Amino acid sequence: MLFADDLKLLGCADDINSIKEDLKKLEEWENIWLLKFNPTKCKVMHINMNDNKKETYTLDGVVLDKVDSETDLGVSVSSDLDWRENIYSCIKEANRMIAWISRIIVNKDKFVMLNIYKTLIRPRLEYCVQLWNPKACHGNWSIILDLESVQRKFTRLINGIGTLPYSKRLNELKLTTLAERRVRGDLIETFKIINGLVDYGQNVFRLSRSGSNIVSKSYKNGPVNSKVKNLSSRFIAERVKPFWNHLPVYVKNSSSVDMFKANLESYKKQCISIDESNFWDVSRVLLEKIEGTSYLQSKEKHNAYLMENPYVARKRNINISMIYQT
Repeated sequence: MLFADDLKLLGCADDINSIKEDLKKLEEWENIWLLKFNPTKCKVMHINMNDNKKETYTLDGVVLDKVDSETDLGVSVSSDLDWRENIYSCIKEANRMIAWISRIIVNKDKFVMLNIYKTLIRPRLEYCVQLWNPKACHGNWSIILDLESVQRKFTRLINGIGTLPYSKRLNELKLTTLAERRVRGDLIETFKIINGLVDYGQNVFRLSRSGSNIVSKSYKNGPVNSKVKNLSSRFIAERVKPFWNHLPVYVKNSSSVDMFKANLESYKKQCISIDESNFWDVSRVLLEKIEGTSYLQSKEKHNAYLMENPYVARKRNINISMIYQT
């Protein structure tokens, strides 16, 4: 894949000779066009799948460095295709921006802060999110909670609602949890791909005979190990399947992306219920983890402590003005 100032060469680790031939072709290409590559800036990343022999490759006689992770177009990619490094990088950048905003913004009115959040904070947590979105399942809740903590932290800064429970702050601001937004984003991206509204991803999904539901892809080379199955479950084709298949036909058959979004919202309003196959149920599970049985009681004690010690509230970036009664 050749971009303006960037090139990627993808190859199967089992076919070492083919990769070396491709590298020779690149050397021929640079000699024809007199555009030399810089081998010291070229890296080799071996994806840790099956029996990768981690072969050494050269370009223009220079041995290419091997790396375990690399930042590509703003996304940190690791050799095990685990996205934790990228996710925590997003969290760190968003928290740095929140600290800057808390220092320079004097008017922390709800309207002002909500626009700042949607413009400067949330996009940092959702860049290329369809690639790295952690599946809402056992083993991922800690990282999902860490992502959610950014939105929790920012909403504490807002006048009048800083000390409210998180769920009530979301209601006041008409926001959903970030986890629910990511699932909704997966559904929207799935709709675009299945209906051919984008020029990528046509081979990502396998549809049922009716063309309405998503089914798991079969592996052409026979059984695969658990590592491959676990890895495939992280990506959008498997991640979105239960949520997409649970949608009613009229939502899936929407005539446009905007209509799909409107139908999603309409379906949510009509069918709010406890059902793990509905995309909004991710919020219920997440809020239960955040607001446990003793949450409200401890929240009241914490608010009272902050009122008595406003310097602590300032240090923790909690806006204690106009506390609502809960």
